[in-house]
Amino acid sequence: MTCAETFSAYWLRSLGIGERLLPRADITLCDQIVLIGSGLIWNVYFGVLALLFGFFLSITVAMGKASPHVWIRKPAEWFIFLFRGSPLFIQFFLAYLFFLQLKRLGIGSDLLTSAAAGAVVVLVLNTAAYSGEIFYGALRSIPKGDLEAADAYGLSGWHRFRRVTYPTMLRLAWPAYTNEAIFLFHATTLVFFSGFPAWQQQGDALYYATYFADKTFNPFVPYPIVAIYFVLLTLTVIAGFGVANRRLNRHLPQERRTRLKIRPQVIR
Repeated sequence: MTCAETFSAYWLRSLGIGERLLPRADITLCDQIVLIGSGLIWNVYFGVLALLFGFFLSITVAMGKASPHVWIRKPAEWFIFLFRGSPLFIQFFLAYLFFLQLKRLGIGSDLLTSAAAGAVVVLVLNTAAYSGEIFYGALRSIPKGDLEAADAYGLSGWHRFRRVTYPTMLRLAWPAYTNEAIFLFHATTLVFFSGFPAWQQQGDALYYATYFADKTFNPFVPYPIVAIYFVLLTLTVIAGFGVANRRLNRHLPQERRTRLKIRPQVIR
C-alpha cells in the first residue's frame, strides 16, 4: 500500500474503524507512524478525561485539606497520602482486581474492567491527589492582603472564594499544575502495562510500538516515533496551558506576569 492508502486504512484503527488486520510483513515506516499515531488517540483520551474530572476533584480535595473541620480535613489528607505514596503502576493493578471482583459479585460492569473507563478512574484519582496538594499549597500562599481587601469590600463566603480565593489560587498554582498535566499524559503509557486489557487490539501508542518492535526485531524505530509523538503532545499542552496562564495573569503589570517556559530537566 502507498502511504496515503495506509493512512486511509489505519488512522482510526485504534477506535475500531478501518482495516482490522495489522501488517505482518514488509512493514514500512509509514505503517508505524500511522498506527502509532492512531494509538495516540487513546493516550489523549485518557489524559483529557483525567485532567477534566481530576481538576474539579483536586479543587475539592484541596479545600477539604484546608478545612478547619477534622472530619473533612483528615479524609482529604489520607486520600492525598495514599495516591501520592503508592506507585501508579500498582494502583492500576489493584483497581483492575477490585473492579473485577465487583463484576463477579454482580455490582460492577464490564466497562469498569476495560481500559476505556477503569484506567480513567485510576488516572483521575491519581492526578486529583497530586493536583490537590498543588492547589492546597497555592491556597496557603494567597497573600493575606488580598483576603483582607476582600473583607474590606464586604466579600465573604462563596463570593470571596469565587472572586478572590479561587482565581488567586489558580494563578499561583498554574505553573506547577502545568507540569502535573504533562506528567499525566506521559503516565497514560502505563495503561499498556496495567491489567486493563486492550479490547480487540484497540491499544494505545505503546501497544502498537511494541507490536512493531516484536515483528521487525528493531525497537529503534517504533519507540522513537512514540517519543516524538509525546514531545509534540507536550508542546501542545504547554501552549494550551500558556494561553490559560496569560488569561489568569492578565490583570497584573507586565513585569509581574509569569510565563510558562520549556525547561528540560535531566532528572525529574
